[in-house]
Amino acid sequence: MAQQHLDPADPRSRHAGAAPTGDALAGYLRAQATEFLRALRLHRETGSGANGSEGSAEAARALRRSARRISAGLHTFQPLLDLDWCEAMRPELAWVSGTLAMEHAYTARLERLLAALHRLSGSTALPGQTAGAVAAGRADAPAGTRSGAAAAAPAGRRAAPAVSVPQRAASHDAGPRNPPAAAPERGNLTVGAAKAGALLDRRLTLARTRAHSTALQALGSSRFHAVADKVAVLASEVPLTGAAGSTDLRPLAAAAQDRLTDAVTALPLVTAGSPYNAAALVHGLSPDTVPHPQDAPWHQVRLLLRLHRYAREAVSGPQGNAVVDLRLLSAGRALNRHRDASEAAAAAAQAARTPRIAPATAYALGVLHADQRHEVEAARFAFQQCWQKETVRTS
Repeated sequence: MAQQHLDPADPRSRHAGAAPTGDALAGYLRAQATEFLRALRLHRETGSGANGSEGSAEAARALRRSARRISAGLHTFQPLLDLDWCEAMRPELAWVSGTLAMEHAYTARLERLLAALHRLSGSTALPGQTAGAVAAGRADAPAGTRSGAAAAAPAGRRAAPAVSVPQRAASHDAGPRNPPAAAPERGNLTVGAAKAGALLDRRLTLARTRAHSTALQALGSSRFHAVADKVAVLASEVPLTGAAGSTDLRPLAAAAQDRLTDAVTALPLVTAGSPYNAAALVHGLSPDTVPHPQDAPWHQVRLLLRLHRYAREAVSGPQGNAVVDLRLLSAGRALNRHRDASEAAAAAAQAARTPRIAPATAYALGVLHADQRHEVEAARFAFQQCWQKETVRTS
């Protein structure tokens, strides 16, 4: 039997009180535009060089958050806003958010993969990388790329805390040798795993450096300044339609919830009913470099869940935001884990296609790919359990 909800964040709630209208939407968009401008000012004050401060990184994250919320509001409540303005603004906000997200994504992906390598090797910590590990990784680089990868790293950057190679793998110029241990430490990686870690470090560090440069160029471009100008106008004037002032926001927010529900219904939740099922490795040996065919519907659900959450924020106002986050937090975390694991698995598979790498390195990358695909399945299982609990609680 359906329960009666008095949650102001619920788009289907019909409790007593004034219905949120276009005026509430205008206040929400103005607040997000103000957050965007505040984050932009902080980003400029804290610096944006290659060695930018933590304040600069936090400002970039705040820019992304506000850009996502503005774009989601324009998408969900488009019938209440000027159509031409929305269609012109949404792609630009998506460009800003996506460009600023890449550097953080590559950094997190590298940390995830290196942590998985050590976990699979029985290590509980990431020991400092030795010179032999770097040399071992470079030995697997294709000709013509070894020096370029080193030059692409940011100035002053230390070797990534990734791998620890057994003494026999250290190069002869790595310094004085330590006396050999009686038995190899369990935390040390094999040569193949060490080379795999060094290869991933080189590839993803290069990608992160390029993403950082791209973000800096984007923030200084005329295209971004045009977006910032439009957001500045939005902070004071929201282009509502004439009927928006008397239109209830809740039916539009409920439509966003229906789209999410339909997308979840289409997911193979029966397959996700048990962790680590065989579907994790389907197409695992495919030569195609396209994303895993099973992942796209789950990524779509993640985006729809975010739209639903932001719609509830707009409907509920500042006082209901805490309720919204608490109720949808676990589902969102599971889908974020799903995305991170699937992208990490793809990165491991791409690294394994590097020409002329040693068989032991390719084997380690294959094990890493399988491990991350199992993490994908575990995230699907976690979401399935979370969604069933939400369904029981709200239906």
